[in-house]
Amino acid sequence: MQLEGKIGLVTGGTRGIGAAAAIALAKAGADVAIIGRTEDDDARQTRAAIQALGRRCEVILADCSKPADCTRCVEEAAQRLGGLDVLIHSAGGPVNGGLLELTPEAWHGAFDVHVHAIFYLCRAALPLMRPKKEGAIILISSTAGKLATPTHIAYQAVKGAIPHITRGLAREFAPDNIRINCVAPGVIRTRFHEKMSAEQKKLNLNHRIPLKREGTPEQVADAILMLVKNDYITGDTVTIDGGLTMRIA
Repeated sequence: MQLEGKIGLVTGGTRGIGAAAAIALAKAGADVAIIGRTEDDDARQTRAAIQALGRRCEVILADCSKPADCTRCVEEAAQRLGGLDVLIHSAGGPVNGGLLELTPEAWHGAFDVHVHAIFYLCRAALPLMRPKKEGAIILISSTAGKLATPTHIAYQAVKGAIPHITRGLAREFAPDNIRINCVAPGVIRTRFHEKMSAEQKKLNLNHRIPLKREGTPEQVADAILMLVKNDYITGDTVTIDGGLTMRIA
């Protein structure tokens, strides 16, 4: 897909990986709606960066854990910018706690924003893409969906579900030339990992990550942009983790 003049929507697009993806779309020539819960400094800075590239940017306030907000933000983005060609679902955050510590509210909340939102966002977005016989949807999973830790059961569950949802949607909408793909980042230099202890960071860099460095949001955005632009990839999950998930010792 050539992105010049196309329209993208990025949930969680005000900071981190979402912001980097939104800026990457703009650099490639797209106008972008970024979705966040508040219009804070992050949102304003991301909008300014996109506008500095000569592209339009709309900030739409929505909570992707709420079905009505998912539907509304897609409809509002299409109305403000004149359609929709690319959807990137990057909203979400960590869900800490093992089975016995995790509250039912936290468990259901994790599924609301990471998994159930996909259902509502795609149900709103796909009818806008199907008449064009072209579209791209990128869902954000995580290496946590492939690995196991004793204190992140909900996060592992939701991130593990996303590649399977990706494949199902990709099969269903391939006849419409709408491609659905997924990226699975590892340890990326974002606020998500800011609270990681110095000991854990040292363990990651010295023992867990073969490349011995963290990734950046821009490196994840590069992979997202590749999946959007390459029109012969669908149903795939690209892992960006410095080799974290390939090691066996």
